[in-house]
Order: sequence, then structure tokens, then C-alpha cells
Amino acid sequence: MNTYRPMLAGDAKAPFSSPKWIFEIKWDGIRALSYVDEELSIRSRNVKELKDRFPELEELKELAERVVLDGEIIVMREGRVDFHAVAKRNQVIASKEIDLQRRTYPATYVVFDILERAGAPLTDKILTERKRVLKKSVKEGKHVVLSSYVEENGVAYFQAALQRGLEGIIAKKKDSRYVEGRSDSWLKIKKMKTCDCAIFGYTRGCGNRGKTFEALVLGLYDDKDPIYIGKVGTGFSQDDLEELMELFKELEVDNETIPSVDAPDMVMWLRPELVCEVGYHSVTRNVRLRIPRFLGMRTDKSPKDCTLNQIISKDLGKYASMRDFSKTPEPPGGDKKEEGDIFVVQEHQARRLHYDLRLERNGVLKSWAVTKGPPEEPGIRRLAVEVEDHPLEYGWFEGTIPIREYGAGTVKIWDRGVYEPIAWDESKIEFLMQGTRLSGRYVLVRLKRSRKKDWLLLKAEDQR
Repeated sequence: MNTYRPMLAGDAKAPFSSPKWIFEIKWDGIRALSYVDEELSIRSRNVKELKDRFPELEELKELAERVVLDGEIIVMREGRVDFHAVAKRNQVIASKEIDLQRRTYPATYVVFDILERAGAPLTDKILTERKRVLKKSVKEGKHVVLSSYVEENGVAYFQAALQRGLEGIIAKKKDSRYVEGRSDSWLKIKKMKTCDCAIFGYTRGCGNRGKTFEALVLGLYDDKDPIYIGKVGTGFSQDDLEELMELFKELEVDNETIPSVDAPDMVMWLRPELVCEVGYHSVTRNVRLRIPRFLGMRTDKSPKDCTLNQIISKDLGKYASMRDFSKTPEPPGGDKKEEGDIFVVQEHQARRLHYDLRLERNGVLKSWAVTKGPPEEPGIRRLAVEVEDHPLEYGWFEGTIPIREYGAGTVKIWDRGVYEPIAWDESKIEFLMQGTRLSGRYVLVRLKRSRKKDWLLLKAEDQR
């Protein structure tokens, strides 16, 4: 059998319906690829063997032959999916405790895809074909079920999932091939924002938490460097508090493990070897999680997988690196999601007056600094210098960027509206604009003999 890495879902802006997509429940468990042959192997995302921790899933050998399956291991408690329970089971290594947990909190393997059958890879088959093969190849059992799905009606299905206490759904393109790693052909649609964070320390508890801790110190990695994103002190059960304190004993160190933490003298520092999932409302201007809540431990993920682009788009890395959000009023990104194609033109009274044209594209605002402002009549050309991508929230930004900060000066919205892209490639972007001041067909053309960032912006003659 071939070895595979799982296909991962991107993030959707909002629930949607489409005849080109199917919609499945987003199960809150442990992602696992199962290799079913004479011997059974069940592997997590980080290639950790799971079959010994979940012995009831040996049932797979009776339900399928010579297949590679993709699915989620879940545990149900009181009619609801309980991630804490499945994560706890994944930490147990003693055989007696494994057997007790199996009888107390039995696991279910929800199978949603098939990657190989009888030695033949199926990853180049479209999703609907793989679903058909899956149904023929795998029987359901006491601990193994096939994931059901609906077609087209994603909005209604999402609302139904929330009413059942589930965290969301997964949208999948019907014609999608199975590709390893992140893909926009699969999209997560969740009721709350979440991110997986590395734990760098904790603050000592007081009162009812006198024997445990008050909050966890969280960080995310930007390339190799950890970035402090705040503390989380809510969402813990008493069992969580006590179990984490036991884990911390082996990880305590004397030196600071992440910079820029508030009140560092109150922190007990830890080697960053543990990962937890945190829910949050939004991201503050100084890149801190707003209203964070502990959701559970993630034993299937490495701290290095906890990257900053979970809360700030990877396309905004340059934007973020050029700004100190504790000083500038500019938005860091991660709060607003806008449906449709918007544009904004901002008058920027910086060292030199110019106008910033921004077009929404793939979740960010593609941006150009335009000398003298966008042309309002055909025949006028303006130099447009491409700059770093900006977050969607910048489409509403007005304010004064302080002296000595990048782009210092006053920013005002000059025009705003929607646009329709006609053509978009490396050398030419053509689009229709409909705003308060600007309307009609516009073209951006890259200058071949100049810097790669230099474009010409012109208004085209109306086509009649």
C-alpha cells in the first residue's frame, strides 16, 4: 500500500449553498488514515500509530479489505461529540487503562473518503466517484460508520448542525481530487473561530485554583519565531486543571520561553511541547486573541504546526511585519469577512499625497499606491505601484497613522463600492467598478521594462 498525507480543508467565509458541492458534518475528533490489510494501521496527522489506543477499531479488518480510508475518530457522551474524551483516550498508554476507557468511552470511526482499493490509488478520481467506491468497499459496524452528506443545501445543513450542538460542517467540491495538504476544494464552516496554540507557560492560581493555575500562556509560530498571542483562563474543567498540572511537572524551565508576555515575573515557564485548541471572538490590534476560551488539548498536533497564519492570513505576513499594532490604529486582520468583490480607494496624506486602490481577492485586499488618484475619464493614465496585501478590514479604515510608523499620515476613504473582475493574470487586470465616484471599466497593466511592482492604471472607453 502507498503512504498518504491527509487532505486538509481551508476556511469558508460563511455558510453557502451550491449544486457543485456536498456538505458533511465537521466531526470534532482525531483525524486518522486507516490502512486495512492483513495488518491494520491507523495513523494520525503526525503519523502516530493509534490502533493500540483504540482497540475497538480492529473491527475495520472485518468490514473492509485492502483499502486506505480517511476519517475521524470520535467519542460520544450524552448524545454529543466530546473532544475532551477522545483526546484523553489518545493519551492513555497503560493496557488496563486503555481497556477501561474503551468500555467507558467507546470510540467510533467516521469514514468519509477512500484513497486506495486493492492496491489501486483512487486519489485522481473525483469525490463523487470515491464516495461511490467507498460505499461498496466498507461495511458499517458497531464502531465504524460511513459519513452521510447532503447536496447543495449548505446553509440549511449548517443551521441544523448548530442546533444539534455540533461545531460546523465541511463543504467539498463534487469534482475535487484528493490532494495532500491544504486545499480550497474542501472548506470548513464553523460557528466560532478557533486556533491551535502552543503552550509556553502558565500563571499560578489563587482561590479555588490555588493548587492549579490561573491561565495558560499561548503562542503561535511565525516561521521559526514564537509570537505571544495572549493568555486563556476560561473553559477548563477541574479535571482539565489537575491533568494539565501533572503534564507541566515534566516541562517546567527557569528561562523565559516566549518574549513580550504581560507580567512575565508571574509566569511559570514551560518547554513548548503541548498544544491546545482555543476558541476566540476576534484578534486585537496588538495581535492578541479576544475573548479566548480553552476547548481541549490537541495531542495529534506538533507545536510547530501552530502557525500565525491561523489568525492572520499567510498573505498578510509582510503587512503584519511592517507594523506595530500596539501603536498604529490600522487593523491587524482576522475580524471581518466580506462576501462579494469589494474595492476601496483611500486618500493617504503621507510624506507625499497619494491614493491607495484596493481590490478584494482571495480573502485579502490587493493594493496599489496611485499617484494623483485613479483616473475618472478615459485617456488618462496613472502610475500604480503594487504594495503589500492588506486585510479586508482595511476597506473600512480611516484614521491617522502615528509619526515614525510605516505609512505615517492620515487615511480617509475617497471611494468605495463593488467590482467585477473580467480578467486577472500576472500582466493585466481588467475589471468593472461601481462606486460613488468611480464607475466603468478599468485596466491595470504591468510595466515590462520597469520594476515588477510598477503598473499603469487607466479607465477604458465604454463598450457600446
